[in-house]
Amino acid sequence: MRIFSVVRLAVISALLTACSPSVEPVFGTVIDVPMETAGNVTGPRFSQGADGGLVLSWMESLESGAALQYAALTDGSFGRSGRVVIEPRMFVNWADLPSVMQVKEDHLIAHWLRYSADKTYSYDVVVSQSANAGVTWSEPVTAHSDGTPTEHGFVSMYPQADGVALLWLDGRDTANEPGENILDTSMTLRSAIVTSDGRVTQEQLVDDSVCDCCQTDVAVSSKGPVAVYRDRTAEEVRDIYVTRNIDGQWQPGVPIHEDNWVIAGCPVNGPSIVATHDNVAITWFSVVNGSPVVKVITSDDGGISFAEPIEVASGRLAGYVGLAALNDASLVVSWVSRNESGSNSLNLRRITNDGQLEPVHEIADISQLRVVPQLAFRNDSLFIAWTDELDGTRHLRLVRVPVNTG
Repeated sequence: MRIFSVVRLAVISALLTACSPSVEPVFGTVIDVPMETAGNVTGPRFSQGADGGLVLSWMESLESGAALQYAALTDGSFGRSGRVVIEPRMFVNWADLPSVMQVKEDHLIAHWLRYSADKTYSYDVVVSQSANAGVTWSEPVTAHSDGTPTEHGFVSMYPQADGVALLWLDGRDTANEPGENILDTSMTLRSAIVTSDGRVTQEQLVDDSVCDCCQTDVAVSSKGPVAVYRDRTAEEVRDIYVTRNIDGQWQPGVPIHEDNWVIAGCPVNGPSIVATHDNVAITWFSVVNGSPVVKVITSDDGGISFAEPIEVASGRLAGYVGLAALNDASLVVSWVSRNESGSNSLNLRRITNDGQLEPVHEIADISQLRVVPQLAFRNDSLFIAWTDELDGTRHLRLVRVPVNTG
């Protein structure tokens, strides 16, 4: 699969278009996928399944704490759900999502957030593993060693040969005494590896000042892992940065594009990244010259350099983006927008491999504005998951959109 650079391949694309007819992908009818859940559902999230599969996880609120549930995509549908844990001290939040990853057929790895003190934003990242396909789970280990009663979350995971690597937002420096420099008490981006036997190794500071509560994301290209996050400068510029892992070390982050969004607070709006071989694509929400926009940018060298960004949407946007790469090398971006009627829309838009924008497809009206829809492409279909509120209860919505890529 190849995600084409608009600048480098425009001439080739024009020649191919002139010489042969193209078959445009067609988004089929939206199909509801039933899922059995109980009580209020928060934070659905897609993660990697075995052999290119897909795992959906979510939280269910209980009278005391919450349960972390999951289900794997098998033969085109999600099977019976399993449970990782009932956690009395689980931190349940609409934007900071736990996950369950399937590394091998029987090896599952889960992370969630657990309160470390009786404060609203004092919680740790904990990791548990199952070596028997979810029958039993290991005692959770904390992924960081600072021991401070501060915020740790917004985790991204990817598999390692012996366990899992994590990146997260780490608030240990926020407990420092405030000074003249905001960087003295900034949120940081950190990483570590949790081995299959539960040891925490290779802790690293990746960036010493990042946005407090924007989601991170990571993808693995043929040149290694590539991560994206929202940075924060002393001047309160909060643009999207990219970092690459080379020989086990994360490199200093650099902006993917200088939007120069100055905002004295976290927008709670992180980027999304996908990678196939050397091809990397990133989508993100920003505000440029006072106007909300959703953009996408591509790289054909593993995230070393990027083409010029493409504006996917503008206007009454909330953001909360998702990204998927289709079989024909094109991309699909999802986002949430505000309607003039006061409702909210979940939207899809395809970007062809020569950078052309197709019409916007409205997938659903959604009741909640502050929601992070999940988007993934498997088995010639897009899967989209989010929560909707009905009669005061949050329900899991999961739909499948067939895609004809010709």
